Amino acid sequence: MQTGNHLRSWSRPVVVMTDMTAYAEALREVSAARGEVPARRAYPGYLYSDLASLYERCGRIHGRTGSVTVLPVLTMPAGDITHPVPDLTGYITEGQIVLSREVHARGVYPPVDALASLSRLMRKGAGPGRTRPDHLDLAAQTLAALARARQMNELSDLVGEAALSPTDRRYLDFDEAFLHDFLHQRPDEARPLDRTLDAAWQALLTLPRGELTMLPAALLDAHGARAEPDGGGERDGREP
Repeated sequence: MQTGNHLRSWSRPVVVMTDMTAYAEALREVSAARGEVPARRAYPGYLYSDLASLYERCGRIHGRTGSVTVLPVLTMPAGDITHPVPDLTGYITEGQIVLSREVHARGVYPPVDALASLSRLMRKGAGPGRTRPDHLDLAAQTLAALARARQMNELSDLVGEAALSPTDRRYLDFDEAFLHDFLHQRPDEARPLDRTLDAAWQALLTLPRGELTMLPAALLDAHGARAEPDGGGERDGREP
């Protein structure tokens, strides 16, 4: 990293730390060589405080405007989010973006698992006067629909899509729209927030209005959400 006068000219530097899992494994080897008492999965008991001392060095700069943001990158062995390194990191950091092999296999970039990802600061920086008045309601409804869509995908794998109700099949449509119309973007694409929120609306409008219970009626009217009889009607000419 550049220092001195170069650092003074930056108002919001970003520090990328990778790979923190490899660092923790090296720490485990050093701890074992010292004969220290191991904790979870043979990692030292001070792994939490050690990671916190690295992550929490970033923040506000005393006497200067702006801030320093740290972006730790780590791998989850065997995709296990309860592994000590991602588990402890999740407790320390203000949010997490989880990448999914399954989403990547569906040709989506970036392959983000939206349900596993979170931000503890979003509600303090979104909504009226900050982003858009519909931002928080839209995010809540999208996450709720994603959770239902995941259930429908799992049920479809068990009993087949034809056995689902018309409304349930609409959640499969929503899942496709969310991944390919909302989440997917080119690596060189700079997408503004307004376009992102509009894409979320387009994905949600694949669902019947009666399913969008977390959005105020005024917002639904403004975006053309239509009520449909009998839970959303038919799809592809198939009977319920």
